[in-house]
Amino acid sequence: MLLGSKIATLNELKQALGTSVDVTVFRKLKPLDYLSSYSHRGRYYTLREIARFDESGLWSHATVRFSQFGTLLATAESLVNRSPRGFFADELARAVHVDVQDALHQLAQQRRVTRQVVSGLYLYTAIDRSIRQGQLLTRRNVEAVPTVADASVLEVSEEALKASILLFYSLLDEQQRRLYAGLESLKLGRGGDRSLAVFLELDPHTVARGRQQLLAQDVEVDRARKTGGGRRRVEKKRPK
Repeated sequence: MLLGSKIATLNELKQALGTSVDVTVFRKLKPLDYLSSYSHRGRYYTLREIARFDESGLWSHATVRFSQFGTLLATAESLVNRSPRGFFADELARAVHVDVQDALHQLAQQRRVTRQVVSGLYLYTAIDRSIRQGQLLTRRNVEAVPTVADASVLEVSEEALKASILLFYSLLDEQQRRLYAGLESLKLGRGGDRSLAVFLELDPHTVARGRQQLLAQDVEVDRARKTGGGRRRVEKKRPK
């Protein structure tokens, strides 16, 4: 059944096997290397051979989500410990598409991950000290230059990049500055207005206005050329 439908609930599997006993279903599933979903309270099942996991070890069918690590707890633990810069709870929730607050709290209590306050929020990091230090360093670099998704791939120093961005920003007019800040805030997601406001020394409301203008496509575009502007036309001399 699973090879055709890819996923199924326990009741659907019992119906397909013609049994009303849960143990019978799990006895059949065990040698097939099955997985239960980490979403939908683990109600769905699939076979490992069916899942096509992405680079993070996740796979979904419709809205049902599975992990090569098994449960949500194991998945969160693995992703946090392998992450190059740790996870805030909302970042991990976006990655796995389910709420992770309880799972992260439980992992921290069990000392399977660590956490520390960064920018006023709990950052969940690896239990291994050397990995954790690298995560915190990368996170600080990202916080210093919020337009960078992963500071570890930079070919220049964070200071040089920051100076280049600020130079570029200084060349923009008022509307362009607002829209640029709004665009970068959109890319950052939650907390983006605040991060860009600090980085560019703007009022957060200005960043929010730029973001809202972009979303509403409410932008003033001056298509008029100034008189005498542009390259002067050069007429060819006629041969005498």
